[in-house]
Amino acid sequence: MRNIGIFGGTFDPVHLGHLRPALEILDALSLDHVRFIPTGCPPHRRMPVAPAALRLAMLKAAVAGEPRFVVDERELPRSTPCYTVDTLTELRREFPDDALWLIVGMDAFLGFPSWHEWLRLFELAHIVVAHRPGWTFKGDGALAEVLATQHTGLPPRDRLAGKVVMQAVTQLEISATQVRDCVAEGRDPRYLVPDAVRDILIESNCYTAKVQTG
Repeated sequence: MRNIGIFGGTFDPVHLGHLRPALEILDALSLDHVRFIPTGCPPHRRMPVAPAALRLAMLKAAVAGEPRFVVDERELPRSTPCYTVDTLTELRREFPDDALWLIVGMDAFLGFPSWHEWLRLFELAHIVVAHRPGWTFKGDGALAEVLATQHTGLPPRDRLAGKVVMQAVTQLEISATQVRDCVAEGRDPRYLVPDAVRDILIESNCYTAKVQTG
């Protein structure tokens, strides 16, 4: 049984705040690889600023030096909302004998009850909640009820799905909005993104027009 990490997002653009936590989770949970899945049509936010092909190129450039990072393009052609439950269902069919680990941030996890068919996520994958050191869950309601029965301190090695692992990671205070605004204002995004991504940003001029924050 392999252990496969699943990390979705707009990656508009991908930055070091995505990559460092993903690497720490990969190592901490002994995952075989992490699949980065750039979304085509996000259901919970506005459409990405950069076109899909450019976001894909930046993501591939960002992970090129880490063979345990894989780029999965399946959501990009979709013109309808890309629900996580649908993508996990596809992945479960493709990897029926492997454990899937859906990697989400703290804010995303707290918003799970608003996600499409969110309870099915636990049937399809384990959930890894990346959080800053010292953070503790203080929620209530349906999410707290799920967490009370499915949280585990140690990653399970005999189940394909269904558990929640809280994983402290280095959380860099970087956002995609910050990177876009940096480029739009003519400032250098060096050290916010990998050098290969910086090169693409400079060459493409994709964020040079002032972008909306969000």
